[in-house]
Amino acid sequence: MLDFKKEKDIEGLTPSENSDPHHQVQNHDDVFGEITESGPNYRNVGWAGTVILMMKSQIGLGVLSIPAAFDTLGLVPGIICLLIVAIITTWSDYIVGIFKLNHRSVYGIDDAGFLMFGAIGREIFGFAFCLYWIFVAGSGMLGLSIALNSVSSHATCTAAYVAVAAVGGIAFASIRTLGKISWLAWIGLTCILIAIFIVTIAVGVQDRPVLAPQEGTWVSDYKIIGNPTFSEAISAVASMVFAYAGTPAFFSIVSEMRDPKYYTRSLIICQSAVTIVYVTIGVVVYYFCGSYVASPALGSAGVTMKKISYGFAIPGLLVTVMLFVHLPAKFIFVRALRGSKHLTSNSIVHWGSWIGCTAGVGLISYIIASAIPVFDSLVSLIGALLGTFMCFQPMGCMWLYDNWSKGKIDRSPRWMAMVCWSVFVIVIGTFMMVAGTYGSVVSIMDSYAANGGSAAWSCADNSNSS
Repeated sequence: MLDFKKEKDIEGLTPSENSDPHHQVQNHDDVFGEITESGPNYRNVGWAGTVILMMKSQIGLGVLSIPAAFDTLGLVPGIICLLIVAIITTWSDYIVGIFKLNHRSVYGIDDAGFLMFGAIGREIFGFAFCLYWIFVAGSGMLGLSIALNSVSSHATCTAAYVAVAAVGGIAFASIRTLGKISWLAWIGLTCILIAIFIVTIAVGVQDRPVLAPQEGTWVSDYKIIGNPTFSEAISAVASMVFAYAGTPAFFSIVSEMRDPKYYTRSLIICQSAVTIVYVTIGVVVYYFCGSYVASPALGSAGVTMKKISYGFAIPGLLVTVMLFVHLPAKFIFVRALRGSKHLTSNSIVHWGSWIGCTAGVGLISYIIASAIPVFDSLVSLIGALLGTFMCFQPMGCMWLYDNWSKGKIDRSPRWMAMVCWSVFVIVIGTFMMVAGTYGSVVSIMDSYAANGGSAAWSCADNSNSS
């Protein structure tokens, strides 16, 4: 178990003691082993840094598709679905922290899978975790390429911009600890929020969105209640799930916190702020743009504002790619070197393994971004196929694993209600995964079949906002 006395002594040092190069910080962690100043400190994220890392893992690409999801579902059903997804994912995020406190040796969702389902659970959850973040990193590269296309007025081939995004993401992702990455997350989150609010303000003051007819009188055609097909509706909800699907990252974040007892505080701040931003952006942009909202939404306010907003967004999107390459790379790295002295040292094996993990993950993500260059469809596919599986079912199982035996002693109303809730989360997650994947695949097929649809490794702009 984690030695709380040593941790308290370390965290209680005065600034002068912390800055003394002769003071040897040493701590034992169930995941990383001995942590000393001679190697990377994997337990150096404070509660404020945790808030930022959580928010950055959520706010990035998903928010840009929310107005389009509202257009599919309608304003009222869209808000209701968004809030339901927020409630379920917030509970799932909370369970991650509780499970980590109950089982200190858990680093990733694969460890949770091993406790619940044995070796098979470890491999299934571990593979799904890596695949999920590799896909998300690929969508981040696609979003960054769209931004570079917009700012440069398509000065070069889109495929080249995806490659630039991959190289930049791999370089920054090679920073070894989330504690050092957190300051970049501050910059990235600030930039993406500035870009989003620029567009939000712009669509409110402009005459009409850029995709709307530019002649005659125009009134927003926003819908209170939409009339989508099943595949369209389920794809829209899947994109909302993706907007909240930072849950798998929270395992890694809580594992690198200096004091995990502050996890719940950080979570409440994060989810409250994220939900307020999502509802505000979604409602305002969709209200003023109607069915002519672009996706990604930064293209809704005209060419000039599009360039300005994407200019601010580029650092934020680069940090998104960095974080989403870092997470699966760290997962593979820790699993490969866990229990070895090389995990927390500066040895050649340590560095060679770490750079190999970040480069390998980045390369696979680049291939995905180039092969499925359709932003909306890629976002909904990730949210449906992997987002729900990472954010819903495992957390329902985790609560049951920790609390099922309590029902044998005292089947209280609260216990029975939580059993029903956990089973509901598992069932709704499974339904969303199957139905959402179907809807997303249909959407991708339609996009490729449509005239002017984006093709793999093409030089065309991969958004519909131009």
